[in-house]
Amino acid sequence: MTLWWILAVIGLLAGFALPAQAQDQALSAADRGAIRQTIQNQVEAFRRDDDDAAFGYASPTIQTMFGTSASFMAMVRRGYQPVYRPQSFDFREIVTLNGKPTQKVAVVGPDGRAVTAFYPMVQLPDGHWRIDGCYLSAPDDPQA
Repeated sequence: MTLWWILAVIGLLAGFALPAQAQDQALSAADRGAIRQTIQNQVEAFRRDDDDAAFGYASPTIQTMFGTSASFMAMVRRGYQPVYRPQSFDFREIVTLNGKPTQKVAVVGPDGRAVTAFYPMVQLPDGHWRIDGCYLSAPDDPQA
């Protein structure tokens, strides 16, 4: 198993252990829109199999971890089919996880299974938002 795959798995497992906090009120409406647009743009790049564009929406930390768009996309294709080829993709609230604004998304993957995707985000010095990981979990219980 290569180092980047181990790091991706550790990141995924760490995301399951993080409790969601209340909606992050510090974000402006413009930031909320920019976060959603960044994620939507990456999903559209996945659908076009545009590896370089998809990789461009990842944070500098993620880009450094994987090194190339080909390595990044190999990981996405293997471990993140629900967001790589979603049947549906429905934005929910933004919460704070581990101190970062994190967009929740209700996703139905290509196999018809529902998951909740958590996208921690970072804002670059130039104001643009980038995706700093993706954690998949069982969907929220609608009975709760």
